[in-house]
Amino acid sequence: MSRIIGVFDSHENAEKAVNEVRNKNISSEKISIVAKEDSVGDNNQDEGFNATEMSTGATTGGTIGGIAGLLAGAGALTIPGLGPILAAGPIAAGLSGVAAGGLTGSLVDAGVPKERGEDYENEVKSGAILALVDTNNRTDDVEQIFRDNGARKVEKH
Repeated sequence: MSRIIGVFDSHENAEKAVNEVRNKNISSEKISIVAKEDSVGDNNQDEGFNATEMSTGATTGGTIGGIAGLLAGAGALTIPGLGPILAAGPIAAGLSGVAAGGLTGSLVDAGVPKERGEDYENEVKSGAILALVDTNNRTDDVEQIFRDNGARKVEKH
């Protein structure tokens, strides 16, 4: 299985990308999102989101679906060295029982090299949204969707 990872600075762009991925008939169970609980970064133009908004399905400037649909019902997790985050999808299971490995450890367990996992963790610390999609045969589609929606550091692992 291939895993496509991208970093988004904008909640709106991440939302669009997730919706487009779902429109390619990729199940929500294959999509993971990790973000700080209280914001999506200083460089975006929306107002961010928090656990209360996500658990009630309300989004900033968007409709239920995309990130809100994935995170509806997701609780905030506190990760050592990272603080409170929201996580949904396959990556959330690895994070919920994590003690010392943090997000980096969960990403390494998912097949991401340690150095890249550390980089992704730092991106989330700084307020970015990390999106991961597990895919077998739609890898190129997902990579292109991420890039078309402003993702940085789009990689296949």
